[in-house]
Amino acid sequence: MLVAALTPQTGVRATIEEHMDKNLLEAGVNASQSINVLPPKFSDDNNQKQRILDAIQTNRVDAILTISVIDEENETRYAPGTVSYAPYPRYDYYGSFWGYYSHWYPQFHSPGYYLEEKVYYIETNLYDAETEDLVWSAQSETYSPADLESFSEDFAEEIVEQLVDDGIL
Repeated sequence: MLVAALTPQTGVRATIEEHMDKNLLEAGVNASQSINVLPPKFSDDNNQKQRILDAIQTNRVDAILTISVIDEENETRYAPGTVSYAPYPRYDYYGSFWGYYSHWYPQFHSPGYYLEEKVYYIETNLYDAETEDLVWSAQSETYSPADLESFSEDFAEEIVEQLVDDGIL
């Protein structure tokens, strides 16, 4: 299987393909990373198409797994504040309003806030290398991943698990 992360960012491409390759190997599938086989720049000409198809045939690839970000959005959400109460036995701060208020108010209430998140919509497709027909497809979304490395590891694991669950691998 050839794993192809479709992005012009070479570092991102290498990281995603590497983690996908590793997880596929653990599932018993020989995979290769497209970064080692396919040209880094895409052009929409027939010569490049033939070169890519030749490279796929030369490497005896049965299937091609593509991963691409098909959309991204900014999303703003409001996280409401919290109010809690835990009654305690009588303490000195119960003797006056200010003592009680200044002790408990900060513990009862945390204000709400707005959270800005980046949402990435990702599509993963599996194609038959000989016919170029779509065999399997999945769409997923992720919210503001903390870093590429941990996202890529988790994403590859989830996709391979789904491929196994769906009987593709």
